[in-house]
Amino acid sequence: MNKYLVENLFGIDGWNIAWYGVIIASGMVLAILLAAYRCRQTGFDKDKLFDLMLIIIPVAVICARAYYVAFEWEDYRGSFLDMIAVWKGGLAIYGGVIGGIVVAFIFCRVKKLSFLQLADTVMPSLVLGQAIGRWGNFVNQEAFGNLITDPKLQFFPYGVYIDALGEWHQATFFYESVLNIVLLILMLCLYRKFKKVGYLLPMYMIGYGLIRFLVEGLRTDSLYLIPGIRVSQALSLILIPLGIVLLLSIHKKRKQNEA
Repeated sequence: MNKYLVENLFGIDGWNIAWYGVIIASGMVLAILLAAYRCRQTGFDKDKLFDLMLIIIPVAVICARAYYVAFEWEDYRGSFLDMIAVWKGGLAIYGGVIGGIVVAFIFCRVKKLSFLQLADTVMPSLVLGQAIGRWGNFVNQEAFGNLITDPKLQFFPYGVYIDALGEWHQATFFYESVLNIVLLILMLCLYRKFKKVGYLLPMYMIGYGLIRFLVEGLRTDSLYLIPGIRVSQALSLILIPLGIVLLLSIHKKRKQNEA
């Protein structure tokens, strides 16, 4: 499978446009468009949203890469160029999400905006971006699952053929992409029905935490905190209860304000 949309751009050897980068960029553009559209529903200032996007996108990419490199330090410590080579793959979603949320929170504090209103605006976009971005893993043939030895199960979308290994593996990137689309639909439908300020942030924490915990258990290329404990699963086990606590807290506060 060719990883490049364009090779040797302008005839310059090594100047390539990777499908991975195109897919990630496309996900970002569609996510921003969705967030801009949702500003009409949530009442969040669209100009402030675009101001935030100019800051949050580069920070999220840097944090996603730093998170990945930190847990694969032995492979990167000898070369700074390898550390920053995001076009070769190696972006950890959780790193980008954490960095993005921190930036968004600080932005809202400085600009005196509602963080929960912002979250209602952008959380569906985050899920959409993640769903699209997983297809970059397909092109790079990474983030796949366990070996499939039964010929009857060697078909897409259950499995994906990995050229470098000459083997069929579970298409975990596809599983997560589809589950993210389901989560996105639930978010959009529930917000339209209830329109409760702040509920989409804990819904993301619980929903995506559960999705990532389940899918990560099938992957063969996970980052490990210590042997036997996957980083993303450990973080998911923190994210899910925190999401439940936040949801209950927001709901309780709304009940008190309505009383």
